[in-house]
Amino acid sequence: MSPIPGSGLAKGLAVTLKTMSRRSITRQYPEALPELPPRSRGVIALFEENCTVCMLCARECPDWCIYIDSHKEVVPAKEPGARDRTRNVLDRFAIDFSLCMYCGICVEVCPFDALFWSPEFEYAEFDIRDLTHEKERLREWMWTVPPPPPLDPRAEEPKELATARKAAARASAAREVPEAAGEAAAPSARRAGAPEAHRAGRPEPCR
Repeated sequence: MSPIPGSGLAKGLAVTLKTMSRRSITRQYPEALPELPPRSRGVIALFEENCTVCMLCARECPDWCIYIDSHKEVVPAKEPGARDRTRNVLDRFAIDFSLCMYCGICVEVCPFDALFWSPEFEYAEFDIRDLTHEKERLREWMWTVPPPPPLDPRAEEPKELATARKAAARASAAREVPEAAGEAAAPSARRAGAPEAHRAGRPEPCR
């Protein structure tokens, strides 16, 4: 059976009329901000206090969009006869978001938890050169990082917590041993001193 001429147009108009009768669900951005999932990859935030300038993130970045500058600083020895230490001081930490592919490798390889994902996405610029953000801007985004999700109660305990708990138990046991030894030595000392005190208080026999 051949289709009725104009049936396709009628179906299309029916869909259009059906859609026009529905309520619009468009979010009025920027008045109404979108609700992003907690693991959204917006920008990379920097917690400068944890950065040791190990350069691991810059070396592992496939786009080479992380720029780090630092200098060495001498830390005087705290004890006489000890050597002075040197530490790296971060001078510049910048990320060129015009090159970044948001792969998250830098966040994963950081051994000291200095880089975090932030759901912040409002950082558009009119000039592409302004997409290179320095550590001050990355620091501001640190306060938009959501808290980590709670652990699954059925998951295994992290090895770090188990190791820390065992170390605390050993330290507590080491403190209890001297205290128990001191308490055990006190009654024996009292018993040993009792005959002497008794003899000291007894009068000597007459000869």
